[in-house]
Amino acid sequence: MKKQIILTGDRPTGQLHLGHYVGSLENRVKLQDTHDQFVMIADMQALTDNADNPNKVRNNVIEVAMDYIAVGLDPNKTTMFIQSAIPELSELTMFYLNLVTVARLQRNPTVKNEMQQKGYGADVPAGFLMYPVSQAADITAFKANIVPVGEDQLPVIEQTNEIVRKFNSIYGDVLVEAKGLLSNHTRLAGLDGKAKMSKSLGNCIYLGDDADTLKKKVFSMFTDPDHIKVEDPGKIEGNMVFTYLDVFGEDKTTIEEMKAHYAHGGLGDMKVKRYLLDALEAKFAPIRDKRIELANDKLAVMEIIKQGSIKAKEVATQTLDEVRRAIGVQYF
Repeated sequence: MKKQIILTGDRPTGQLHLGHYVGSLENRVKLQDTHDQFVMIADMQALTDNADNPNKVRNNVIEVAMDYIAVGLDPNKTTMFIQSAIPELSELTMFYLNLVTVARLQRNPTVKNEMQQKGYGADVPAGFLMYPVSQAADITAFKANIVPVGEDQLPVIEQTNEIVRKFNSIYGDVLVEAKGLLSNHTRLAGLDGKAKMSKSLGNCIYLGDDADTLKKKVFSMFTDPDHIKVEDPGKIEGNMVFTYLDVFGEDKTTIEEMKAHYAHGGLGDMKVKRYLLDALEAKFAPIRDKRIELANDKLAVMEIIKQGSIKAKEVATQTLDEVRRAIGVQYF
């Protein structure tokens, strides 16, 4: 039975963090055993709002690649590739731009929200405005049935399928509709408890953080500001240490006992933080060690991504040939 096809990926604007791990990376490692999985390092998409700082994008391609391999993505099971290494994606984007209006792109809730967050107003870069069309090209190039997304990205899947249906109605059945696969995890809050874990907000624990950095970050985490003395009752809700323990702690019984003890009073913040630190070390030290090993041979890492890009290009080329024939622009 033919495996379903997955297309997913990340923008290389920084190292990946624990929010990425629980939101997507952990699940990708599982899905690679049951699906035909393509994972894209979306450097062209990253340039839509980083065009004035291309080194930021270029330098983080290798960082993201190392994160992928360190968490367990296997190049024998998952095709990892660089978006800009597949020019066929750009040509598909050009064809699809004829099938969508500027007004429709401006109505896309994902685009609208991100435009507001970045304060673009009327000065939005054209590349940023049309990135849902570029994503439609990415998805359809590999005929992906499934695209793992956060809930805020579902409008992009909807717009992709609109393009697919319009293309197929005009030119014949060539493209495949995709379904969004929502993560089972809620978005991981940042260390400060005020927002999601985000590279731009500086409230992250990165997969590559060394032991000392991890310790400093855990010990700085937001807890209950009113829990001043050990004997004071403490709040569990909104306490980032317990939030992270719920996600990463293995011994759920002990964690529930700690919550009750903390809420009643008599359990200090530092003791809970040390418990969390041990839990994170147990889970992520092997990933960190693997990442250090990979960093010592970056050429080997890039060779893996190069081979994945060659494979991805072959698949995208086949789809583009079908699209060109359907439209009638396959002249030679």
